[in-house]
Amino acid sequence: MRVGVLGAGSIGCYVGGRLAASGVEVVLVGRPRLAEAVAAGGLELTRSGAESVRLSPDAIEVATDPSALSDCDVVAVCVKSRDTREAARQARPHLREGALVASLQNGVRNAPTLREELPDVAVSAGMVPFNVLWTDGPRFHQGTTGPICLERSAEVLVDALRGAGVQARTHGDLPGLLWGKLLINLNNAVNALAGIPLREQLGQRAYRELMASLIDEAAAVLAHAGEKPVGLGPMQPWLVPKVLRMPDGVYGVIADLLVKVDPEARSSMWEDLQRGRLTEIDFINGEVLALAEEHGLDAPLNRAVVGHIRAAEAAEEGSPGLSAEQIGG
Repeated sequence: MRVGVLGAGSIGCYVGGRLAASGVEVVLVGRPRLAEAVAAGGLELTRSGAESVRLSPDAIEVATDPSALSDCDVVAVCVKSRDTREAARQARPHLREGALVASLQNGVRNAPTLREELPDVAVSAGMVPFNVLWTDGPRFHQGTTGPICLERSAEVLVDALRGAGVQARTHGDLPGLLWGKLLINLNNAVNALAGIPLREQLGQRAYRELMASLIDEAAAVLAHAGEKPVGLGPMQPWLVPKVLRMPDGVYGVIADLLVKVDPEARSSMWEDLQRGRLTEIDFINGEVLALAEEHGLDAPLNRAVVGHIRAAEAAEEGSPGLSAEQIGG
């Protein structure tokens, strides 16, 4: 099997690198910066409690043009949500008959967008629960835990991921799962605005209270709209705000049972601000605002967060380092 990764950033390089290290033929399609970094030093893949995996420059192919996908059996789409439609249009002429396209992206609308642009291609929605940070080297570090989930039509990719030591499974309700992940991802912006590691941020009750309130507000909008978010195992959307509001000592014990967060973990939105890139705020907290507006509701706390992120994007100075009170005020 040959796997292509379209939009190889943090998640794409980590997943693609793990597959390549297990013997799967992989091509990463990304920016020239990635090609230059891999040519200079290969890839290093790390996660807490496990030995690092190193790939030499000649162990994985890197391309900058979608034509490299022409002989791929599976294409994992990892571009930012705002780029999904254009990426699909660029890839469409190069996808071979019978190829599987799998969305490994944030947001809830990527798979429907891919199906619109690729009507003759099998498309699977997907959910990646863990965080990956791209550091210098290039090193890609998995900072949180959980299994990648895909539709049953993508079982061949699930098997390959498992063979590469990546937790993966199929799931019967990807739309619900993606809405559930979106609720958790509302903290991406909080972490980006706070400018501190995720574990440190969640260790402060004021930030946890803010995150819980964001989730409560969004969950009310989803309920009014008839959307039903679901979670994986004990990590259920209705439970998360309750855990976040627990006293510090109790929170620490319960949270470690739900998800492991190592000291290096930060949100991808923080990384975007640090690199001067536009974030996916419109497809996370902004998705809540759009749904609220559609149903004649308001979501003032999520609106405030969106405003802070847009201001930080415009300033191009990285994270503004805001307190929980400043973010929610």
